[in-house]
Amino acid sequence: MSKDNSHTGLFIPCFVDQLYPHTGFNMLKVLNRADQLSKKHMRFHYNPEHTCCGQAAFNSGFWDEAKHLGEKFIRDFMEYDFVVAPSASCTAMVRNYHTQMFYNSALHNESNYLRRKIYEFTDFLVNVMGVEDLEVTFEGRVCFHDACAALREYGLRDQPRQLLSHVRGLELLELQNNDVCCGFGGSFAVKHEAISTAMAEQKIQHALDTGAGYIVSTESSCLMHLEGYIKKHNIPIQTLHIADLLAKELS
Repeated sequence: MSKDNSHTGLFIPCFVDQLYPHTGFNMLKVLNRADQLSKKHMRFHYNPEHTCCGQAAFNSGFWDEAKHLGEKFIRDFMEYDFVVAPSASCTAMVRNYHTQMFYNSALHNESNYLRRKIYEFTDFLVNVMGVEDLEVTFEGRVCFHDACAALREYGLRDQPRQLLSHVRGLELLELQNNDVCCGFGGSFAVKHEAISTAMAEQKIQHALDTGAGYIVSTESSCLMHLEGYIKKHNIPIQTLHIADLLAKELS
């Protein structure tokens, strides 16, 4: 559980900042609702100077560039008691690979400290703020997509489902092969277009088989990949980030 009056930094990944800024704003709306319900009086702050965590460069083999971004990231977020982000993928980068990049370096202790206080959004709500029921309503049938990095790199599975299970009017359905990749995989979608597209097609078909009207996930990148296929083929299903769903009726 969090301590009262803790100072929490909002980490808005570059993908969300550039393409889905509303998801960042909606995350803050939900955090404020959770704070009202938990009565913890937490303070949320956005540092406009923060940039990328370095994941894209790191995964593409540009480790020096990734380390440079990582150094800035650590300094931008060291002052906070907690850091929370609407992406398990970027959070897992900080948790798992910053410690490798800065092992036995001048920022060794700082990277370890940040690793222990950075959280994906739904994990933060459930396991730090202690809130599962946000007392919100969303009418619709929803299936949840477990992103690869969220499931395997971060270890996120139950927390999003716990939150969705308490939403009034929402029917949560499980996808067949829900641990199989949607086909995005960062640069994988660019380097292996045909395979990536086939994987998206399969994931969307599994979603349609459930009868759901929405595919929900913690990862905007996965949802963008699926949305592209959906729009191109005029498929009657929508994608929605979990922060956007939970904030639907919040002002």
